[in-house]
Amino acid sequence: MNAQKLAEACAAAMWAEDRASAGLGMAIARIAPGEADLTMTVQERMVNGHGICHGGFIFALADSAFAFACNSFNRRAVAQSNTITYLRPARLHDVLTARAVQTQAAGRSGITDVTVSDSEGRAIAVFRGLSRVIEGHLVEVPA
Repeated sequence: MNAQKLAEACAAAMWAEDRASAGLGMAIARIAPGEADLTMTVQERMVNGHGICHGGFIFALADSAFAFACNSFNRRAVAQSNTITYLRPARLHDVLTARAVQTQAAGRSGITDVTVSDSEGRAIAVFRGLSRVIEGHLVEVPA
């Protein structure tokens, strides 16, 4: 199985069990080895007292894109540490896109950077996730 097909199979296996991302209305827009783009539309229930998208929903989108990117190699990986910097607000009905790219990997550790953009392509947040590979695989790969 080539790397792209493996990444797609891993994403499908994860998505089948990912009730959190689906429940927030996220969708996978693109998967590649070490990369993932997820989208989410800002809904009324996501808007805070300032009339903008609550940062927790933006974080959740970035975190999900991070998870799909660092699990695309069929080695189960979990978050070890994450940080986010908010650059501008997201508004009601914005379609947000989180683009995750694993930039470093060594042994069981990885670093994945995620940029969350609004409907106009402007960066609204930058997220860095540190991952740790744990036991197990997402899919069975024929020998």
